[in-house]
Amino acid sequence: MTSTSLRDAASANGAHRRPADGAARLPLPRPRGPLSAALLAGLTAGPPADDAPARLAPVRAALAAALPGAAAPDATAPGAEPDRGILDDGDLQLALTVLYELHHRGVDGIDDAWEWEPSLLSVRQTLERPFEAAVRARAGRPTCDATDAAGFARRLFELAEADGAPSLARYVAKHADARQAREFLALRSVYQLMEADPHTWAIPRLHGTPKAALVEIQADEYGGGRPGRLHSELFARAMRSAGLDDTYGRYLDAAPTPVLTSLNTMSFFALHRRLRGAIVGHLAAYEITSSIPSGLYGDGFRRLGYGTGTTQYFDEHVEADSVHEQIAAHDLAGRLVEQQPGLRDDVLLGAAACLAIDGDVGVFTLNRWQEGGSALLAPLDATPPRPGERDAE
Repeated sequence: MTSTSLRDAASANGAHRRPADGAARLPLPRPRGPLSAALLAGLTAGPPADDAPARLAPVRAALAAALPGAAAPDATAPGAEPDRGILDDGDLQLALTVLYELHHRGVDGIDDAWEWEPSLLSVRQTLERPFEAAVRARAGRPTCDATDAAGFARRLFELAEADGAPSLARYVAKHADARQAREFLALRSVYQLMEADPHTWAIPRLHGTPKAALVEIQADEYGGGRPGRLHSELFARAMRSAGLDDTYGRYLDAAPTPVLTSLNTMSFFALHRRLRGAIVGHLAAYEITSSIPSGLYGDGFRRLGYGTGTTQYFDEHVEADSVHEQIAAHDLAGRLVEQQPGLRDDVLLGAAACLAIDGDVGVFTLNRWQEGGSALLAPLDATPPRPGERDAE
């Protein structure tokens, strides 16, 4: 079934609708292979019923063909060789994105009742086993002897400083042209239009100082209670000012696989309580590596003639994340390890995975640009606005 017929079928059976509160769902994506095609066909055929396991049989068959042995309970056992190719497989990563989005804003054409359908959760678990193994392999095995907050925080900063990934931010600041700058916004929009949401899943799983620290960070991310100051809204404004469509998920179909892998890593850590340390470590690394790059991104857009409508998002993060990095490293991650030393390796896992997998996005993007190509899978539809129109709201 084609992506167009999937959309038509979803509309015909009445599932293609917005929630009563008007919140934007993820637009139904185009399949990227047999697994995502089977998954989307099954989920858009209507709400789950007694036939749900049978309806998902083609999904299981596609998954078995893509990842032989993935359903085995020992697929992630110590010593098992991880299939790192899953991180580069666009079909599998899109399937995970759709499955995780059911726990976020939902997907156009997919009934919300699928969120907790046992047969679908079983499919997700089968896919997650090799995904987790691959993420762990990509992150490596960073170590830390300290279990006190100050010592552990120092280790997090050392990991960030040792990260050798090429700097996408420096390229944008000095070399990116107008097309590449707009592509950068489209690439980032897949996460930035839901900014902070995955990490918020950790709040009820923490207590004491780490919980208070995470709430402090997230309160800033959500604009301190002011809708127009939500960081996701500031990013949407940056997109509009650059002549891009700020609809939630608008550029998912154009996003290359590394972008989906980065998003899925966050959702995977966030949705599993056993990995609460990993999502905390992910956020700590994200904040530690945000302030200086944000300044460079802002400089790049100013160099290209963009005004505050576009640059405000980045300027906001220069100031906010210079504070957040200290809170995240010391009061959030450090205090969590101090409270629960058994989570230390998971916090390190999350930090290392953030650095490695987000670094993969930067490497992919830079390679495509330096080769003279596009980092997107499809060209941007919008025409760049004239300079005088860039900041029109």
